[in-house]
Amino acid sequence: MLKVLEQSDITEMMAEIGRKARAATKPLAMAEPQVKANALRAMATAIRAGAPAILDANAMDLADGHAAGFSAAIMDRLQLTDARIEAMAAGVEAIAHLPDPVGAVMAAWERPNGLKIERVRTPLGVIGVIYESRPNVTADAGALCVKAGNAVILRGGSDSARTSAAIHACLQSGLETAGLPADAIQLVPTTDRAAVGEMLAGLNGNVDVIVPRGGKSLVARVQADARVPVFAHLEGLCHVYVDRSADLHMAVSLIVNAKMRRTGICGAAETLLVDQAAADTHLVPMLEALQAAGCEIRGDVEVVARFPSAKPTSTEDWRTEYLDAIISVALVDGIDGAIAHIDTYSSHHTEAVIAEDADVVARFFNEIDSAILLHNASTQFADGGEFGFGGEIGIATGKMHARGPVGVEQLTSFNYRVHGSGQVRP
Repeated sequence: MLKVLEQSDITEMMAEIGRKARAATKPLAMAEPQVKANALRAMATAIRAGAPAILDANAMDLADGHAAGFSAAIMDRLQLTDARIEAMAAGVEAIAHLPDPVGAVMAAWERPNGLKIERVRTPLGVIGVIYESRPNVTADAGALCVKAGNAVILRGGSDSARTSAAIHACLQSGLETAGLPADAIQLVPTTDRAAVGEMLAGLNGNVDVIVPRGGKSLVARVQADARVPVFAHLEGLCHVYVDRSADLHMAVSLIVNAKMRRTGICGAAETLLVDQAAADTHLVPMLEALQAAGCEIRGDVEVVARFPSAKPTSTEDWRTEYLDAIISVALVDGIDGAIAHIDTYSSHHTEAVIAEDADVVARFFNEIDSAILLHNASTQFADGGEFGFGGEIGIATGKMHARGPVGVEQLTSFNYRVHGSGQVRP
């Protein structure tokens, strides 16, 4: 049940949540892999059994969203269906079947003096996840953190509060079924923004890392105010470059999928860059296919001249994550022009190149500085589940610790374990 609290009450409540999370870290970190796997399977079972309650809660959140005038993209992120709930449960099960990262030896070597050194994966501790709109993040984040031996404090958006609470109840049920502390996954029971401030301050040292999942304003606030490390998750301003060497049939199929499969996800393509040398052969067929699929085309001067139904772009279009059936299109001077455009406007999330020329692909991969780069594949594959991670908390666009899909391994740290036989340092 959501609470309306005074600031002093929020501070006290959040401090208690932090203490409970810290207390849950040791039994969780010490849990045998099979125990954690059992908990995750029990969570999946509970999600399936709780589907009617989850859908009822989601219907109320959707009704509020309609009343508030939410965009189609936000409503798509918010909405759950029977199929999406089943996918959520299946995702939790997939995480259960992943190799347990805790205790895995990342590297081992022996020194000339006989010391044997290992670098071993360990849990991060307590992770704070702050997210908006997508209630499925509740399940993904909770399951991934448990698999990696971490306690997690979840703070979902007010737009999905009821749905997240219904999913959270299923997660705690799974923990209890397996004999793990329910406090290993906690959901902040208030939508007051002051609770976010308390999390960013670290809850008296009880939060080890913050993971934001949301729009520009949320991520900007987290990065500006956090006193603990942050896994940066910036917007997905994703580009697709179609080279003169691209197979036309493939290019048409990929760009329609990259833009239109789900327009409201961070891996959706927002900008199409087409090699000037392929303008006569590739441009119009791709734009006709996008338009037929219901996409609004916004183009530069040359694109509008060749495709008059396109709307002229503004400078702001190149910086916009539409999360909608809209795409900006520009003709560029080959791979050099594509790289220059992406360097200027990219959010460093995901970019794709469609080309058969190996030298073009090599330059794209070597010179573009984004977390995920794809060759002849849709940007919609920018997803932890599609990478075989079982799920993700989000796509990290920073360069420290985690980059790209943040899955189980990215939610661990490591320590060094040194085995001796009586060595002393001279």
